[in-house]
Amino acid sequence: MLRLTVLLLLLANAAYFAWSQGLLSEWGLAPVQQSEPQRLLQQIKPEAIRILPSDEARRLEVSSAGAARPAECLQASLLTEVEAAGIKQVVDAWPAGSWSLEPAVEPARWIVYMGKYPDGATVERKKAELRYLGVAFEPLANATLEPGLSLGGYPSETAANQQFEALAQKGVRTARVVQERAEARGQSLRLPAVDEALRPRLENLVPALNGKPLRACR
Repeated sequence: MLRLTVLLLLLANAAYFAWSQGLLSEWGLAPVQQSEPQRLLQQIKPEAIRILPSDEARRLEVSSAGAARPAECLQASLLTEVEAAGIKQVVDAWPAGSWSLEPAVEPARWIVYMGKYPDGATVERKKAELRYLGVAFEPLANATLEPGLSLGGYPSETAANQQFEALAQKGVRTARVVQERAEARGQSLRLPAVDEALRPRLENLVPALNGKPLRACR
């Protein structure tokens, strides 16, 4: 029995060797060819492919990164009359149509407010209580109300009171409605198409903007 098993193994190995070498292809027994010549035929100018040295590749990457950005619209937040006058002195020398200063109004804002608290530790404790109740909160925009918390801002006192009543149903007991800021009037700066030629001039605006950032137009 052992001899028969050894003989069968030898025959199987011999048959596999003959099959793998294509010796049985005349009888339709041969492994599938892995080469794909059709892919070679589909190549377009393979002789044009060139491996770049590392220094040339870096140079091309830097060149690509420095490509011109598209023009963008920028605007400044509400400006006082003094700030607007200083900005006008800078932009008067810019191309016509590249800037505009227009009257603007920042509406009043009312918030559902919690505070003032004696210290930061109390604020953190109140935050934990609000998280437990599932009530969202946000930082205050008016420094005179610190330390405290805003539970949402609204364009009218009526809207803020409605939210206050809804929060009371959730268990918020110590909040109240206050005016975070009054209506403000001033000027708005708009730069409709800041391109590569105009971007270097933005640095000249920084002192006149008095710390107010330029943001994407809305």
